[in-house]
Parts: sequence; C-alpha cells; structure tokens
Amino acid sequence: MSMFKPVFAALALAFALTPAARAGDNLLVQRVQQEQGMNLPAKGMSMAEVERRFGAPTSKLDARGGGKPKQPVINRWMYPGYIVYFERSRVIHTVLNTPAGNNTNPSNPL
Repeated sequence: MSMFKPVFAALALAFALTPAARAGDNLLVQRVQQEQGMNLPAKGMSMAEVERRFGAPTSKLDARGGGKPKQPVINRWMYPGYIVYFERSRVIHTVLNTPAGNNTNPSNPL
C-alpha cells in the first residue's frame, strides 16, 4: 500500500493544479484577443515604416546578439504600452507591457 502513496500524491497535485492552468490559458487567450484588436506594428515592417506610422519610440534599447550569423542583431524599441522587437531591421514581434507580464523593465536583461 505504501508504494501507492506517491502515485496518489502526484495525482492529487495534478488535479489541484488543473484549475490554475485553465485560468492561465484564459488570460493568454484574452491577451491575444486584445493584441489582435490593437493597432500595433506588424511582423515584417521595416524600422522606417514603424517610425513613420507610429512615431519615434520613447526609447531605443541597446541591440543584442549579432555575434554569429545564426544570432542576428535584435533591436528593441519602447513605445507607451508595448515594445517592438526587430531582427536586423524588420519587426519580428510586438509585445504589450502588462502588469502580469515580465517585460515591464526590458532594459534589465536579467
């Protein structure tokens, strides 16, 4: 009987964490829907297009990477409410700054 205790404990833990995982999924879906409804820089836009359409960024953070061909330069521009990530000179992603997110201080690389 004692060999079943760890199995039961693991199952109990898995069932206990399931509602939390579902809540996280709901938050992710809500965030994606929010981003889709916003006017944000789109993947593939050039730096010049972003600056022309959205204005000058509040801050241009130091570039990262670029040491090797498979590690291209990544530039990050901060705008109020979001950060635009560029690979070389093209948008690869736009990330919203959210209270629950970990991108509220992108100038600190961890």
